[in-house]
Amino acid sequence: MLNQLKLWAKKLKKQLFILYLAYKDERVSWYIKLFTACVVAYAFSPIDLIPDFIPVLGYIDDIIIVPLGIMLALKMLPTSVIEDCTIKVEELIGNERPKNWVAGSIIIVVWLLIFMWSCFTVFKLLKGS
Repeated sequence: MLNQLKLWAKKLKKQLFILYLAYKDERVSWYIKLFTACVVAYAFSPIDLIPDFIPVLGYIDDIIIVPLGIMLALKMLPTSVIEDCTIKVEELIGNERPKNWVAGSIIIVVWLLIFMWSCFTVFKLLKGS
């Protein structure tokens, strides 16, 4: 059972990288690119629709929403794009993990802005009391 979960997680990860590469492909329509970008961004983002600390419900997005988004995005993509991106992903995974420093930096900046805004708001409330 544990091995099946690991294989499933590995397959999802591979599919996410396929979607990431498909987003950059010029053969993909803009609305499919938009949907694909949203799925990939949501999957890699530490911010969840339902926070993980909520018992049971917190993992619904990880177990249902993300795989459903991946499945829908893959169904929307042309087969030729999926095949080409699959080959590229297998080459990338064989060499090393792809790194996207820009996306990681954006996520860190967003979290820092949220933290700074929260601190400012708390300070303002405490000062006003």
